Amino acid sequence: MRIQTRFFALMGLLLASSLLYAPLAAGAEPPKLDTANTAWLLTASVLVLFMTIPGLALFYAGLVRTRNVLSVLMQCFAITCMVTIAWVVVVYSIAFGDGGTANAWYGGFGKSFMSGVQVSSVKGTIPESVFSMFQLTFAIITPALVIGAYAERVRFSGMLLFSLLWLLLVYAPIAHWVWGDGWLQQLGLMDFAGGTVVHLNAGMAALVAALVLGPRKGFPETPMPPHNLTMAVTGACMLWVGWFGFNAGSALAADGSAGMAMLVTHIGAATGSLAWMSCEWVRYGKPSVLGIVTGMVAGLGTITPASGFVGPLGAIVIGAAAGLVCFSATNYMKRTLRIDDSLDVFPVHGVGGILGTLLTGVFAATALGGVGYAEGTGMGRQVLVQILGILVIGAWSGIISFVLLKVSDTLVGLRMTPEEETEGLDTVLHNETGYNL
Repeated sequence: MRIQTRFFALMGLLLASSLLYAPLAAGAEPPKLDTANTAWLLTASVLVLFMTIPGLALFYAGLVRTRNVLSVLMQCFAITCMVTIAWVVVVYSIAFGDGGTANAWYGGFGKSFMSGVQVSSVKGTIPESVFSMFQLTFAIITPALVIGAYAERVRFSGMLLFSLLWLLLVYAPIAHWVWGDGWLQQLGLMDFAGGTVVHLNAGMAALVAALVLGPRKGFPETPMPPHNLTMAVTGACMLWVGWFGFNAGSALAADGSAGMAMLVTHIGAATGSLAWMSCEWVRYGKPSVLGIVTGMVAGLGTITPASGFVGPLGAIVIGAAAGLVCFSATNYMKRTLRIDDSLDVFPVHGVGGILGTLLTGVFAATALGGVGYAEGTGMGRQVLVQILGILVIGAWSGIISFVLLKVSDTLVGLRMTPEEETEGLDTVLHNETGYNL
């Protein structure tokens, strides 16, 4: 009886203990949904999608010649649709799945077809469906940026095939390395909203694509001015507004980090615009509308990796550096190297992404108004990590993009014939014209 009494007493004590601590354990395990954060991320997702269609589509379409305006609009629209389906099928899983034993390198296939993403699924403090949608908008705009490098001379089928393969083998793994608890994130790479994942990545692919396809017919002797600057400026304005979702939304919360990211994003855009305009004014005697909006894009792309880590002082320096460096890079590529990156994707996004990622390691210092570094990390080590990220991502994007371009060219063909270029992609590829005047 004594043994039974002691047994029941012990069991009663254990039961009471479990009841006492169960609410604490249960309260600690499930993540708590925050409706304010959710509302902000829903808004940010709309803003980032707005950057591609209509923002980037109109910006790019205004910069090409009249006979190719519809082709650029079509490419942006088709990429949006294709990437969406690929994201659901497997890309989200590769980028943000747990990956099992290979977690540092890729996310695996456990979340293919959005497996496990339900109404009740939570990622941090927001629904996982909202997190997935927000990240999808980044996956859409990145290959859309690349089309600016081979605009006016690429086959539609070749563009689609290359973009799909590139999304699977370049974008998704890099997104996992940097944002999906991959090896670069574990190493401490600071890329708040896509300096490496989006801008450097797209810029390197664009540079390789421009080299593989070769220049447009008549480049550089034949002038190829934008056919509709009004359309281009309208698209650029949409990009500026949408970029607040791009950068401030990457805080994944409606908090002080998002607020500072929004502020420095605006400062970077404004400073980049003025710096580019000033360089152009000094060199050519007149400031141009195309120059000031291109400087804005350069400023935005360059502040992107730093947006959640630096303060207003850092934003001013980074924006000014973006205008100066990207302006110089654009002129050097066009006039000295004579590389026909049609809409200046590499000198604006690629160079901007490199510059911004590097300067993030400097201006994140608390003495310069930034948020500081991880414990045990100083400016020197952080800059080295930033350089490593730049080198690895640049090399991966460049090498794999080259292979995929060659594969796409072999399978369906990439380059239009000179006669087709002269006639225009709108008529040859889509049997339509942008204007009937």
